[in-house]
Parts: sequence; C-alpha cells; structure tokens
Amino acid sequence: MLLKKWEKLPAEMQTEQVREYYDVLKKKRLSLFFKRVFDIVVSFVMLIILSPVFVVLAAAIKIDSKGPVFYRQVRLTQYNKKFRIFKFRSMVQNADKGSLVTVGEDSRITKVGKFIRKCRLDELCQLIDVLRGTMTFVGTRPEVERYTKQYTPEMMATLLLPAGVTSLASIYYKDEAELLDNAEDADKVYVEDVLPGKMYYNLKAIKEFSFFGDIKIMFMTVFAVLGKEYKGDYVAPVKTEVHNEIEKVK
Repeated sequence: MLLKKWEKLPAEMQTEQVREYYDVLKKKRLSLFFKRVFDIVVSFVMLIILSPVFVVLAAAIKIDSKGPVFYRQVRLTQYNKKFRIFKFRSMVQNADKGSLVTVGEDSRITKVGKFIRKCRLDELCQLIDVLRGTMTFVGTRPEVERYTKQYTPEMMATLLLPAGVTSLASIYYKDEAELLDNAEDADKVYVEDVLPGKMYYNLKAIKEFSFFGDIKIMFMTVFAVLGKEYKGDYVAPVKTEVHNEIEKVK
C-alpha cells in the first residue's frame, strides 16, 4: 500500500491538519506494505472459501425481493476518490432515494436483509473491494459524498488510507442503527452527533497505526459480532440525547 508524495495529494487534503497524520503514516511504510500484501492474500483465499456462502446469499436475496444481488452505491475512499462499493442488497430496490442513514426498524429493509445485516453478512462481498484495492480490511468505513463534504480539515486525514471493512469506530458504534431509530431527522443526528465520535476513533487509529494493530481490530470485530461489548473512551463536547443512549449501550 503506497503513500503518495505530499505534493501529489488532492488540494483539499494538503492542510496542516492532515500533515500531522501524513507524517505518522510516512514513517510506517513497511507496515503499509505488509497491510496491502495481507489484504491481497487473505481476501483472495476468503473469496474462494466463502464462494458457496455467496451463492446461497445471492439465491436468498433474489427469492426474497425484486432487484439485483449486489448494492453498488458510490462511496469515497483513499485520496477522496469515488468508487462503487460491493454489498449484498439488504433493502428494497431504489431504497437509497430516501435517507442515506439506515435506522433499526427501517421499513426499506427486506426479510433476508434483516438477517444478513444483523450478522454483517451483507459486507462479505466487500472482499472483492479489498482485493481490488479500493478498500482494506481495517480502515475508516466508506462514506457517501454528502457526508464527506461535511468533514472538518482534520477528518480529511482519514482519506489518506483506503476505506475499511471494519474499524474501531465500527466496533464501538455497532448498534448505530438502533441508536438512530427514534431520531426525527436521522441524517442530521448522524452528522452532528454520531459522526464526530466515529471520526475520533478513526483519527486515533491512524495515529496508532501498526500492522499488528490491524490484526487485533479484526479479531475484536469477530468477537463484537459474536456479542462481546467494547467500551470506547470518546467523550462528546456537548451532551445530547444520542450520546446518552450511546453511553447506555456501552
């Protein structure tokens, strides 16, 4: 995984805030190299091993509702580049014409979709993105452009690396949909209350990046899916109803 020269970064990323994180990653080129090798080898092997699961999920999705097997929404990844993410479709066709934030009891979610989202099986096909290099196993979850446009200059540092399948933020906010379930304006609450907390962990992960640290986060993700609860150290600047609910979950 190569890190571009500073002067080759997009203009919107050449800021003092991003430079701090860039300098951290620049010193860890060997770890970045092993990170990419790991992504290629493991994603390739897993795609072969899990191919029967892919077939079963594809059949279930097609039988359950009309529409394609994959959901290919445009997201942002390394260096603020757009790409079309692979996800097994868990919602009705054209569901993204509404809110881009999905809450716990969203009526757009299909019967099969509820199951695969709960077990995070909808993200299995992101192994394809990892193999292609548009994503990595551990990194900031890919956002849609509507939300990246609202990033602070410091948040742009998360785009120094490819978008990730999992992250510390994903682990600590695994119940995000349920937390937003009762919000009158889920998009607004996500941007103003949830996103800052998630970005705190994403930026922290860059400062503390290491190859073996990534491996640890992958194991944490498996345990989180199996039900283990992890407590983060983020403290919101201003308490809101959503933050109070997050602390209850923790």
